Amino acid sequence: VKGASKTMKELVFATMVSTNAAARDAMLWARSIRTFGGRFANSPIWLLIPEYIERLPTALRVDLDKIKVRLLAFEASKGELDFPFAGKTIAAGFAEHLAQDRAARLVWMDRDSLVVQEPTPLSLPGSKVFGYRPVDHTLIGSLASQPVDSFWSLIYNYSGVDPQQVGSMVTSVDEKIIRPYYNAGMLVVRPQRKLLQTWATNFRDFYTLPAFTPFYKQDFLYRLFIHQAVLAGTILAQTDDEERHELPHLVNYPLHMHVAYPTSRRPARLNDALSFRYDTLADNPHWEEIIPIDDPLRIWLHEQREGLHQI
Repeated sequence: VKGASKTMKELVFATMVSTNAAARDAMLWARSIRTFGGRFANSPIWLLIPEYIERLPTALRVDLDKIKVRLLAFEASKGELDFPFAGKTIAAGFAEHLAQDRAARLVWMDRDSLVVQEPTPLSLPGSKVFGYRPVDHTLIGSLASQPVDSFWSLIYNYSGVDPQQVGSMVTSVDEKIIRPYYNAGMLVVRPQRKLLQTWATNFRDFYTLPAFTPFYKQDFLYRLFIHQAVLAGTILAQTDDEERHELPHLVNYPLHMHVAYPTSRRPARLNDALSFRYDTLADNPHWEEIIPIDDPLRIWLHEQREGLHQI
């Protein structure tokens, strides 16, 4: 496992993988930063991997090393890694811990993401300490027009949040007004505030509590997204309104939801996004037909397919 440079950087990009296939996706993510990141193209890139993971193929390690991707092991139990997104949450906290004296900002992204323009908004303005996008769909989110339900009451209670003081936001795809509920696929933090470390600690403390078991049994979505709910509680407890910054909608754009995205805010071409996620769009061999893609991005995407997970 390679260490991280102790030189203070403006941004560090980080993601987590737990399989060799996911690592190939992360390779594509890293290459996109190196190619299209503009002044951030040479920023440190960290790939967090569970300590017990099967050793990555030598060829993949060589390719990662060529573009200066650091491999960093983090500790998580098999039980934690078997729970949805627990590994990601724990890895994010560990990455932030490593970044505390190394970077002004940590950009935590899901590995099925690509950067296609210089991501200037990720610098965070002024006194902002947390950059986010709202969730795409409400799902287990808390509608602002409705009383706080028993699930969110637990989240707020365990996090130390007054539900009467939480404000609201608008989901990006179904455009519902909800209480704050952040998309964990793209987070920007000032590492010194330890927001992601607190998130990881809270998650480990909360997710196995018997109080949440009935919700897991009621609907798998609670099990799937409790990490995001705990993130919301953590951020609301640890930051003030003026410290949070909603990132532009073309950051972490959900390409896999392009057809459902509000027409007035859809990018006319993929090149107009700053970064996007593709999720299961990889399974659609005709995915390029849903949105125009101009060169050089179109050529680059085709060049990257060989030897990598196809997107």
